Amino acid sequence: MNDRASPTAAGSAPARTSWHAMTIDDVAASLDTDLDRGLTSSQAAERLETYGPNRLEEVSKEPWWKALLRQFVDPLIGILAIAAIISVGVGDTVDAVVIVAIVVLNGVLGFVQEYRAEKALEALKRMLTPTCTVVRDGTERTVPAETLVPGDVVVLEVGDQVPADLRLGTSLNLRIDESALTGESVPVAKSTDPVPPDAPLAEQSDMAFMGTVVVNGRGTGIVVATAMTTEFGHIARLSQELGTEETPLQRRLEGLGRRLGALVIAVGVVVFVGGVIAGKPPLEMFLTGVSLAVAAVPEGLPAVVTITLGLGVRNMVRRNALIRRLRSAETLGSADVICTDKTGTLTENEMTVTEIWLPTGPVVVTGTGYDPAGHFEEPGHPAHGHPTHRRRA
Repeated sequence: MNDRASPTAAGSAPARTSWHAMTIDDVAASLDTDLDRGLTSSQAAERLETYGPNRLEEVSKEPWWKALLRQFVDPLIGILAIAAIISVGVGDTVDAVVIVAIVVLNGVLGFVQEYRAEKALEALKRMLTPTCTVVRDGTERTVPAETLVPGDVVVLEVGDQVPADLRLGTSLNLRIDESALTGESVPVAKSTDPVPPDAPLAEQSDMAFMGTVVVNGRGTGIVVATAMTTEFGHIARLSQELGTEETPLQRRLEGLGRRLGALVIAVGVVVFVGGVIAGKPPLEMFLTGVSLAVAAVPEGLPAVVTITLGLGVRNMVRRNALIRRLRSAETLGSADVICTDKTGTLTENEMTVTEIWLPTGPVVVTGTGYDPAGHFEEPGHPAHGHPTHRRRA
C-alpha cells in the first residue's frame, strides 16, 4: 500500500488506493510530495503531461451536420419525403414544393434551437472555470483547477469547492457539505486521522472529494486523484455509459407515423382496386389513389410539433433554464411527480434490508437491490444457504 504510485502511460492516473487508510506521511511519500512546500513548478508541469488536465471527460461532441441531419430522422418526415417524391412523379409540383418547404423549415427550427442552447452551455462553462489555492515551491498561489496533479497540496477555506480528491493533512474545524456526492444533508466534520480500509465513502472523514463544498473552517490536503479517477469521475463515467431513451412524444409520433403510413397505403390500394373493378382506366385510378394518399399526409404536423416545443423551450429560457434538445421540453412536461430526498437528490423510493439484528446477534443480508440472489450469514460463520426475498420498504 505504501509503494510509490508511478504512472504507466500518458493520461493515466495512480491506481485506486485506500488513501483514507494511510497516514498523511505515507501519502506524501507515496506521491513524492511535501505537505508544507508542495510540488515544484517543474514537477507539476511534468505530472500534468503525464496525468492530463483535471477535468471530467465529456461525451464526444456531435458535429453540426449530424445535428442537422438528426432533425430529419423521423417517421413522419419520411412519409412527407415519400409524398413529395410521389407528387413530383404525378406532376403535382406545387404540393411537392410545399411539402419540401415544411420539412426544411421543421429541420431548421429544431437545429437552430439546439445550436443556440449548445453555444449558451459552452459560454457558461467558460465563465465557470474554477480556480483553487495550491502550494507550489513553498508558496500559496491561485491556479486553474484543471492544472492540478496528484501530489499537489491544496488549501481549503470556507466557500471553496473541492477541486479534486484530497487526503487531508491539516484540519481546523473543517466541515464539508458532501450532499452532492453522498446525499447526507449535514456537513461532515473532517479530521486527519486514518480510517479503516473498508470504511464507506460517507465515513472517510480524512478525505475531501471533488465537487463538495467547504462550509466551515480551513484545511489542507494532498491531491490523490484527479479528473475521471475521482469519485465524481466514477459517477460521470457510469452516467455516460447509460443509453438514451426515446421521449413519450417520440414514441407516440413514431406509432402515429407507422399507423398513418399503413393507412395511406391501404387507402391508395383500395381506391385503385375499387376503380379498376368498376372499369376505370388503371393509370387514372393509380394517379387518383396516389393523390388521395398524398392528401392524407398531415404536412403541417411536424412543423406544429417543433414550433410548440420551441415555444416551451423559450418559456423555460425566460426562467433561466437551458434545454439542449427540443424533445426534452416535452419530457419535462410529462413528469407528474418528482421524488427527492431532503437534499434534493433524485431517488427511486426503494430501500433494501442489509442487516438484521436478533437477540442472538446480527445477521447480514447479501445481494443487491431486489435481485432474489442472496443469502443470510452471521459474522464469522458460513452462509445459512437460505435465499433472501427482498420487498419494498
